[in-house]
This record gives sequence, C-alpha cells and structure tokens, in this order.
Amino acid sequence: MKKHVLLGLMWVASLVAVGQDVPYQTPPKAIADWVDAPQTPRVNLSSDGKWMLLLPMQDMPSIADLSQPEFRLAGLRINPRTNGPSRVSFATGMMLRRVEDGKDLAVLGLPQQARISDVTWSPDNSKIALTLTSAAAEGRIELWVVDLATVSAKRLAGVTLNSVFGKPYEWVSDNETLIVRGLVAGRGAAPSATAAPTGPAVQESTGKKSGARTYQDLLKSPTDERLFEHFATSQLVKITVGGKVQPLGQPAIIQSAEPSPNGKYVLVKTRHRPFSYTLPVSSFPLKVDVIDLVTGDLVKTLDDLPLADNVPTSFDAVPTGARAHDWRADAPATLYWVEAQDGGDPKATAAVRDKIFTLPAPFSGKAEELAALPLRFDDIIWGNNNIALVSTSRWADRKEVTYTVSPGALPSLAMLFDRSAQDKYHAPGTPYTKRNAQGQYVLATDSKSQTIYLIGAGASPEGDRPFVDELDVKTKVSKRWWRSEAPFYEVPLAILDFDKQRLLTRRESVDQAPNYYLRDARSGKLTALTKFPNPYGAAGAPKKQVLHYKRADGVDLTANLYLPANHKPGDAPLPTLMEAYPVEFKDKKNAGQVSGSPYTFTRVGYGSPIFWVTQGYAVLQGASIPIVGEGDKEPNDTYTEQLVASAKAAIDEGKRLGVVDPSRVAVMGHSYGAFMTANLLAHSDLFKAGIARSGAYNRTLTPFGFQGEERTYWEAPEVYNAMSPFNFANKIKTPILLIHGELDNNSGTFPIQTERFYNALKGHGATARYVVLPAESHGYAARENIMHMLWEMNAWLDKYVKMPAATSANAAN
Repeated sequence: MKKHVLLGLMWVASLVAVGQDVPYQTPPKAIADWVDAPQTPRVNLSSDGKWMLLLPMQDMPSIADLSQPEFRLAGLRINPRTNGPSRVSFATGMMLRRVEDGKDLAVLGLPQQARISDVTWSPDNSKIALTLTSAAAEGRIELWVVDLATVSAKRLAGVTLNSVFGKPYEWVSDNETLIVRGLVAGRGAAPSATAAPTGPAVQESTGKKSGARTYQDLLKSPTDERLFEHFATSQLVKITVGGKVQPLGQPAIIQSAEPSPNGKYVLVKTRHRPFSYTLPVSSFPLKVDVIDLVTGDLVKTLDDLPLADNVPTSFDAVPTGARAHDWRADAPATLYWVEAQDGGDPKATAAVRDKIFTLPAPFSGKAEELAALPLRFDDIIWGNNNIALVSTSRWADRKEVTYTVSPGALPSLAMLFDRSAQDKYHAPGTPYTKRNAQGQYVLATDSKSQTIYLIGAGASPEGDRPFVDELDVKTKVSKRWWRSEAPFYEVPLAILDFDKQRLLTRRESVDQAPNYYLRDARSGKLTALTKFPNPYGAAGAPKKQVLHYKRADGVDLTANLYLPANHKPGDAPLPTLMEAYPVEFKDKKNAGQVSGSPYTFTRVGYGSPIFWVTQGYAVLQGASIPIVGEGDKEPNDTYTEQLVASAKAAIDEGKRLGVVDPSRVAVMGHSYGAFMTANLLAHSDLFKAGIARSGAYNRTLTPFGFQGEERTYWEAPEVYNAMSPFNFANKIKTPILLIHGELDNNSGTFPIQTERFYNALKGHGATARYVVLPAESHGYAARENIMHMLWEMNAWLDKYVKMPAATSANAAN
C-alpha cells in the first residue's frame, strides 16, 4: 500500500483514538516546498544612507531547538543557559553594501553560522554593535563591534550580557562607549526550581479595585520570585570599544539604561519588590534614577512608583503619578515625563487628561510644564527649540489629535491634525525623523522649523499607495513629492537628500519579489540596490485578485482571492477556504475602507491559507469582517449578526464570480480569528468545516476585557455570554479542527481555552479534533510543528470539504 494511503488511514483512525501518539507528518510536497522557500536577507540601513547591512536569517528552528530549558516568569520567557530571551530569530552573517556604487564587503572575524541579534549603528555610522549568542556549552550572550574602517568584527571581552529585557546595550554619543546590562559577577547558581516549598503561595486583596486583563507566564510562588530576581538582576557597565570596563552603581533588576544625548548621564529604570502574581513585570514597582556616566554616582532619584495594581481596565487608563520618563532627544540632557490629571481614569470628567513636564540638568530645579493635553498622551517627537509634535488619543471614539509645541516659547500648544484613527483614507502620514550627531532621532524640518516631512501608507479606494509629503505646519498646506504608482507597490523607507528629494524605497509587484531602490522623486529615476530573486523559483508566487463587494447592511467589504495556477474562466466552482480576522470600528464609512494593495508580492507565511491553492482550492484570504458600533452603541453588541453577514457576503461574491462552490467552503482563523471561526460554526450553516488555531472560546475567562472590548464581564454579561462559542458547543455540528501551542503566551488564549472547548464539543457529540503543538507559543516556530500543522489542516479539508460526498458514502458502508 502506498505511503500516503497508510498515513491517511492512520489519520482517520486517530480521530477516534484517545491520547494517541501521532508522529510528526509532512504536508503535500507543493505545500512543503513553499514553507521551505529561502528567506530574503533583512536589510539594516545606516542613518546617513551610505550603507546597507544585509543580514541572512536562520532557517526555521527545529523542535529540539524550541525545547531547550525555559523559565516563564513575570511575563518573560528566559533561557537559563544564555540568560536571555528563549525565543530569538537570529541572523547568521553580515554583508555590507555601499549604496553609492553597490560594492559588497564581507564582514570579517565573525564565527561561522553566527547567531546574531540586536544590531545597531553607532551615532556616526562608523561602527556596528551586535549581540552574539555563543555556541559554546555555557551559551553566553556576547557584545561584538564591527569597525567599518577595517570591516572586521571583534568581541568586547570583560562582560557577559543579560538580555532578559531585550537589547542589553546602548551607544553613547562619543561613538566609543556603550552602556551595558551585564551578568553580576559571582552571582552563583540559580535557585532550585524543584526545591520543596517552605510555605504556601499567598495573595490578598485589601479592598481597592485591582482588576486586570488576563496575562500569561506570571509569577506563581516564592520560588518563582527568587528565580526571577536571579535572572533579571544585572550590573550596569560602561565599556569602551578599546575594551576598558567600568561598573556603574549596584546590581539591580535594571529594565533599561539610556544615556543622555550629551553622554554625561544615564537614565536608569529598575523594578523591585513587592512583585505581583496577577500582573507582569511592566506593572511592578519602578524606581527611576539619573546617574553620572563618569563616576557612576547617583545624581537624582526622580520617582519610586508603587505596584500598578489599581489601574482601571479601560484602554486609556494609566497609573497615577509620573510615567514615560525619557530624555528630550534634541537637547543635551533634559528629562521629560507625563503625569495624569484625571487619576488615570478616562471615565473621569477632566478638561486636562495629561501634562508633560521637563527638567534640564543638573536636575536640581523645579520641573517646567511643557503642555496640558485634553486627551491621553501617546508620544512626542522632538525637533528643536521651535517645534515638537505631541500625539494624543481617546479610545472611546477612536479620536486622534496631534499638536505642535514650541519648547522654547511656552505656552504654545496648537492643533495640527484632528482625525479618526480608523480613517485610513485621510491619514496624513508619519512625521519623518532623522538621526542627529548624538544618535537621537529628531523631527526632520527645514531651516525655519516650519516644514516637516510625512511618509504615509496612502490608503485609497484602489488600495494602498505610499507617499512622501512636505507639510507647512503653520498654513497646514501640503505638497506631494511622490506617490507609488500601479502596477507596483513601493514603500519609502528613508529620505536621503531633502533638497534633491532622493529616497530609499522597497519596491515589489505581483510577480516581482521586494527589492531596494534609490529613487529620484523629481525625475523618477530608479536605481536598483538589491536583486533578491523570487523565492518560489520559476513557478512564482500565487496570483491574487482583490474583490470588492457589500454586506447586506451596505458596508463595503474586500477580500483577496487566490486561484490555482491551472484554473481558467468557466471552470467549475472550487472547494474554498476562507480566512479572516474581525476588527471593531466606530464608523461604517471607516469600516468599509480598502486595506492593502493589489500589487504586493505574495510571500506565503506558515499560518497562511494560500497554501491550498496548490491543492485545488479557491482561497478567500483576509476577508474583511468589520464589527461596527456607532454613537453610543458598542461594536460587540451585535457581533454575531455582523460576523455571519460578512462571511455570507464573501461567499456570495465568490459564487457570483463562479469560482466558489458554496456547498464546499471551510473557514479558518488564528487567535481572534479562531474565536471568529468557532462563532461562525455555532451561528450559521455556511461552512462544511472549520479550523481554529490558538483561540479563546469562553469570554468569562477574560472577564476584564478582550480584543477591542473594554467593558468588563460584570458591565456587559450578555455580550460576553453571547460572544462565547463555548456556550453554544451543543449547536456546533460542523467538523472543527482545533490547534493550539502547548505554551501559548498570548493574553487570554492560554491552552485551557481550547482544552475546555474541545471537551464541551466532545461531550455533545461534535466532530472535532484537538492538536497540541509541543513547545509552541502563540505563534508557531519549529519546522516539525509547522509541517505537521499543515498536514493536519490539509487532511481535515480534504476529508470534510473537498470530498464530503465520499466521506458520507464511506461512513454509510
């Protein structure tokens, strides 16, 4: 008997087995070949635009790689061998390409198959710093520097890095010094994770409100607390490119250490006890200090903030007291921070929500108020003494307001943009920043600080058309430099010359892989900088068609349609796989706006439904499912009605085109898309099968809000209950394949969600299969797991969608 028949019989038999041991399987070759298509190198551009750094990336890790020891503590995932994050995507080498003439220079001195991450250029672009995870038994994380003068790399000895909080170093503006979070010398072995408890784990509520969203990987015991302190504690170190090492201050749980632009001070943020068993490290008590970069002495303690365990659960809610401490990017050494004026509660009545304060060195005077904001502070882009941009927002109506402020002439708050954050068609673009001599990104302006530059996605009814504009902030009159034109999708990445309007862009089309170009916005001249090939070879990538259609209530919808390469007009309708991810909106017009571009190159990721065009399916990918609630109504008040209406509209459009067989349609989704899938099967008979990956199915397990819903379960129990497919498990008769990562780390989608849902389905006689992928998080990584997942999905679709009549006949026999 042929191998694929044997595997098919094994799969069918396993449907009725309990706790079966199924070995890893591989999907059909056409699918596997797309999974294994070579990766395109990542590109890292120097801030002066003179160099491109090409970084070839590692292949998918193996299940053995993914199964290394891991501690999951305080919202972090830590590899105890490296004292860094346990899940990292590494570059395996480095190649420098000079933009002017395209000449390539190989970086010398790196180990073969190096494991490179955290790559950054020095402020003057003369050097590149990186972390390298050693392949040696101890697996330490090392600091390396590449000198462009010699194009060679060397390790900076004398310090081993602590990367549990991410990139463990920062350049100082002298281009010769780095501030590093290193392992504490002589710290000893880690506490035993299996030691006998010395007492129970105790939590206590003292009467104040402290609701929180559902988090993963939290501390659970005193043993966890000791392990967290061991791995998170670091020693701040100053190290020069020449190898001189100087410790700064005392070991602590240092979350970040940012040098001042002038290189004289360091802003240090440390976490400390008391810890929380219900919140991640980002809510632990926070101490904010300024230390002297020369001596390491404490200059000033700015704040010591308590555990943030009483913050309202609304999206705009923030802790009381100071927050968001940072350096003013355009000044030598001036601090700024934000303080809520409404108790941190967006539901409280307040004319001013936030205030921004600044304090220059030597930090002994009184902080000065920079701006009083009617909405919640989001971000500030510093330019110079004449201009900075402050962005603010309000979640309730998705309002977004950007102001200009003149730091040297207060008060000077003036509105620049007032818009809906969900109105993509009128989005002005993102203000362009450039790196200054101190290595800080500041707002790019003309000499009068009156003109700024904007790079935007360019959403429009014909799809995204990225652009570059210049804007007069006083008159609010804009001038367009350039806009992407069909049949290409071209994204501006950097402005290399403001006077000559020279840009660096990434350009692609339906049949051309993304590549990098120099573009003269005035003349239209285009010069290729890279020639990355089509990763799918001569066969090319699948071709897409963007569908435009309406929902029954008049809301405009879109979907990407993919068809098999051999499909011709007039051929019989095809079995179909639909994929979607619902999004909440506060306005029907915004909900109907087109997303994406018809001219992008299709790169098929592991989670994509597009694989199945190789198996004879039509694919409706990214079918828009807007959930709209206008005015006082919330989107989720009519979630299931809008969900079903959107799905039906997509199927009807495919039927109208003659490519979708409405009697053979499956639906799939990941995360909130999995939640959508289960609800569609519970509340409609549109589908022959469903595939739900890493979802949440019982909203009472996320009682303090989920996705775009900020009401709690106790405020809207009818909404939580109506939206929970777990409550309708007895109504789901359509076959459903449930897949979940064993170690899902996403808020609210812990594996018990799928486990309980599967048990409910099984208890009511549903046709269901539950697959747990070992060692996987919310997104999947290991090659064996990804291949097996695709095999499971293909078998499920073939059995219940492509050949449902044959399945029924076999069952009858």
